[in-house]
Amino acid sequence: MVRFIDLFAGIGGIRMGFEQAFADEDPKTVFVSEWNKFSNKTYEANFQDDFKIVGDITQVPSEDIPDHDILLAGFPCQPFSIAGVSKKNSMGRPTGFQDKTQGTLFFEVARIIDAKRPKAFLLENVKNLVSHNHGNTFNVIMSVLTEDLGYHVYWKIIDGKNWTPQHRERIYIVGFRDDVDFNWDDLEVPSNGGGVFADIREPNVPDKYTLSDKLWTYLQNYAAKHRAAGNGFGYGLIGPDSTTRTLSARYYKDGSEILVKQDGENPRRLTPRECARLQGFPDSFVIPVSDTQAYRQFGNSVCVPAVAAVARLMKRSLEE
Repeated sequence: MVRFIDLFAGIGGIRMGFEQAFADEDPKTVFVSEWNKFSNKTYEANFQDDFKIVGDITQVPSEDIPDHDILLAGFPCQPFSIAGVSKKNSMGRPTGFQDKTQGTLFFEVARIIDAKRPKAFLLENVKNLVSHNHGNTFNVIMSVLTEDLGYHVYWKIIDGKNWTPQHRERIYIVGFRDDVDFNWDDLEVPSNGGGVFADIREPNVPDKYTLSDKLWTYLQNYAAKHRAAGNGFGYGLIGPDSTTRTLSARYYKDGSEILVKQDGENPRRLTPRECARLQGFPDSFVIPVSDTQAYRQFGNSVCVPAVAAVARLMKRSLEE
């Protein structure tokens, strides 16, 4: 058996990818934390666990976290406050990762790794984490994971369009307690790419997903104004042979980043099921929430087959 904990779990996309990759090892998730009640509703509709999802990880003592083999976390990126260690020492305040990350949600990940010492972890975040605050944020994260916690850490920005028809670049940070043989060059990427929108399009989409004349006119005028100013802002229009832009959590507002062409009609939004497919969720995945919440959830989630590919690579390293 291989045991996972799922932090900042969203709707379970990272967990799903790992359970697929470790299917032959009787995978078991032993702890889940996610604060959003709507995400929890979706999570619970798709994963039948014998424990309750914990809402606020900051209120859970490290000793109350179950032992586990692999920690999974799609942690939010918050500003890091980096203070001089010498000044902290003179004030008798803690140094190390507690000093550097206190008050950020990454600290919650770090303190659990420190207390439980899992064999490995996977952290996922937006690609801009690397450049956030002139690179200081990422430097702190890597320093904490390698120098303070002593893990062997590797990172890579991976585009989900290799697995689904969506351009989605995310950073994957993997760490191992022991010195294992790990190389990103061994990541298995489909040779034929992630396909096109026609592969995941739903037939007979209800009229409610078609943009109103008012909204469509607004989006066109907004795009024209920014084009005239030399900016790239505007809507993204796709056809059956297209790869989409990145699905975001704000998709519920107007759907402008991914609009589907329709002959003789205004374009339409994606349906929640199409959003699920763009992220690589199977059609068996239950969507028990409103369209608005579904758009937020899938926009905040991960490309499941990309995660599974990373998980398989980690699995090979752990077995060697």
